[in-house]
Amino acid sequence: MSVDRLVEEPSGRGLVAIPLALIVVITVVDIRSPSDIHLGPLLVIAPALTASLAGASLTALVGVLAVTAQVVIAVLHGGLTTANHIAQIIALTVLSALVVFVCHVRERRARELSRARSVAETAQRVLLRPPPRRIGPLRVAWLYLAAEDETHIGGDLFAVARAAHSSTRVIIGDVRGKGLASIGEASVVLGAFREGSHRYATLPALTAALEVSVCRDLDEVADTEHDPGEHFITALVLDLPDQGPQAEMINCGHPPPLLLHDHEVTVLHARRPVPPLGMCELPASSHHPDPFTFETGDILLLYTDGVIEARSPTGAFYPLAERVASFPSSHPDTLLRHVYDDLLAHVGGQPADDAAILVIERTTSHHLHRPHFTHPVDGHHRLRPSGSSSPVEH
Repeated sequence: MSVDRLVEEPSGRGLVAIPLALIVVITVVDIRSPSDIHLGPLLVIAPALTASLAGASLTALVGVLAVTAQVVIAVLHGGLTTANHIAQIIALTVLSALVVFVCHVRERRARELSRARSVAETAQRVLLRPPPRRIGPLRVAWLYLAAEDETHIGGDLFAVARAAHSSTRVIIGDVRGKGLASIGEASVVLGAFREGSHRYATLPALTAALEVSVCRDLDEVADTEHDPGEHFITALVLDLPDQGPQAEMINCGHPPPLLLHDHEVTVLHARRPVPPLGMCELPASSHHPDPFTFETGDILLLYTDGVIEARSPTGAFYPLAERVASFPSSHPDTLLRHVYDDLLAHVGGQPADDAAILVIERTTSHHLHRPHFTHPVDGHHRLRPSGSSSPVEH
């Protein structure tokens, strides 16, 4: 599931009746008024209002009607030889032409943005490759919100791929910066992830390969105007085997995922986190996975910092974990819709930064007993939704 816009902007063509009605009303009232009262200058409102509702052609038509109405008023109030009426006609003609010109420029700009958006959305589909809704025993839903609305390309990334063995690999990450400048780094990480998911049997080997690819890419841009030390990618890489509830993750400086199990939300903090990709500081042997339990019916919610750093008009950050704990956790699409609607309500519009959310549910597996961590408080924080007592519906 990808949500870019919930509601399409309504067409304003039906509202063009308003400026047409204004022309009629102003003309009739001016004709019936004494000759020393001049309402003709108000006719400029009609083309100006039309420009905000329709295109240049319709605006030009309304402008012509407004000028015609001004001529009719002049004929019935002393004739076209009156200097005042001539000045009003000329002024209305010039202003109407100016409004049409501005409207034409706006339409041309809109066409350019539409072409750029089309190209950008195609590039985004090639880069991100929307995850399949079903992969192995998993059900997947996703959401991507880009900060640069004109291009719809941001610095967040995610991908889902099958490994050579019976397992699904998942990555979600955030390139430093946002918009078009982050495409190169994101493409390097995603390409290395898709190739490495099939090549490497273990999660540490895959993460080490991602680090090598990013560092190699940074070496290639070391002589450019950008400081390679300012380039890095936070990433969360997971291995979700088809059989059994045991899963693994390696967190490279990324916000921790949320695990939903029996109406309970667990924040899976990494016990052995590693630096973000591109820091080029640690050997491959330093990438240690953190195990966690992912049973049938459990839901993983992965996200980027654009979600939790989204601010309300009063400056408050979005409390994702607390809000997810209050939602009915039933289906990935349903949960994603709840988060999306609640996030927009919290911000009061679109988030200022790129934001991505990936929701994964395990649907088919042997239901095994859920073992407890040896230290259940160490690295994990649990949240229970208020008023929740019934089992989760799946």
